[in-house]
Amino acid sequence: MRELLLVRFGEVHLKGQNRPYFLRMLVEDVKKALGDPSVRVWLADGRIYVSDFKDMEETATRVSKVFGIYSVSPAYETEKDLEQICSLAADMMKDVKGTFKVLCRRSDKHFPMNSQELAAYAGGRILEKNPALTVDVHKPETEMWIEIREKACLCNREIMGVGGLPMGTSGKALLLLSGGIDSPVAGYQIMRRGVNCQAIHFASPPYTSARAREKVLELARIIGKYEYGMKVHIVPFTDIQMAIHEKCLDELSTVIMRRFMMKISDRIAKQNGCQALITGESIGQVANQTVEALSCTDIMTDLPVFRPLIGLDKLDIIHIAEKIETYETSILPYEDCCTVFTPRHPMTKPKLDKVEKEESKLDADAMIEAAIRDTETILV
Repeated sequence: MRELLLVRFGEVHLKGQNRPYFLRMLVEDVKKALGDPSVRVWLADGRIYVSDFKDMEETATRVSKVFGIYSVSPAYETEKDLEQICSLAADMMKDVKGTFKVLCRRSDKHFPMNSQELAAYAGGRILEKNPALTVDVHKPETEMWIEIREKACLCNREIMGVGGLPMGTSGKALLLLSGGIDSPVAGYQIMRRGVNCQAIHFASPPYTSARAREKVLELARIIGKYEYGMKVHIVPFTDIQMAIHEKCLDELSTVIMRRFMMKISDRIAKQNGCQALITGESIGQVANQTVEALSCTDIMTDLPVFRPLIGLDKLDIIHIAEKIETYETSILPYEDCCTVFTPRHPMTKPKLDKVEKEESKLDADAMIEAAIRDTETILV
């Protein structure tokens, strides 16, 4: 008998002729997540299997966080001997309480019992050793799975995965990463669809501190673990914000600032092979997240702008942030550039012609070039 993990994948099943490519990427992602070349990972019969690991629970947890994985079951493999199978099944159920049923899949048609016969026989043997259990074939609390392939594989527990698509199968995008709650969640949601992400952060020292910078890098580390490291571009933004504050109408300063961010992000995205931008905006959440304001900022890029949170309430976003473990870092009380020089009465329905007129007071091209030239790139 040996321990192994039975790994199920979900949406990849729907990929038709492209399925082999997605499965190769998924297997490679599982190997990267485990980070141990001695662990064996292979694909067989519509499943991914993992064996030769040191700790079953830790390995199962790591695999369950790989994008594209539907669920993971700690399992045991034994010989295709009826007595060994039933004895192992009974032992695996000894600490289980309540109702159960046995499900069987017999790929090896030479096995002497068919699936229904094996399920009934194994269920009887389980009850002999565990008389406190009760059979419920409709809504059991526990399911014992027995698969008969080259050997017999048994499992009775399922750890749900994060789902989605394998990392890197859907292109590359650049995430505008602030220190708040929303943008890390937005990055996670798009990464879950198989998109490799880099991040861009706008820093305004001395108005933003070294602790605020480290907070952003920590957020990048947390979501970056899903793609095994993340590149973060830190843009010096103080001079641009000061110029906007000094020369432009106060009520339009926020939307003008966002336009600069989008233009710089567009340039850095293209320099790094990214095909889209990602933001954490949600309609109506703050003054610069109205339809009119977003229209004024989107015109600064010809790249697609992904806003996966656009229709979510704040509580929805917080729930996801807690799930992906970014929330506690996001609420640390360190300022970011979006809170610097915040206008008292920002315009919620800016007109593009008026925004462009105010922006014309600035030497935008020179400031953008200087910010891009002095951008620092860090791999976390």
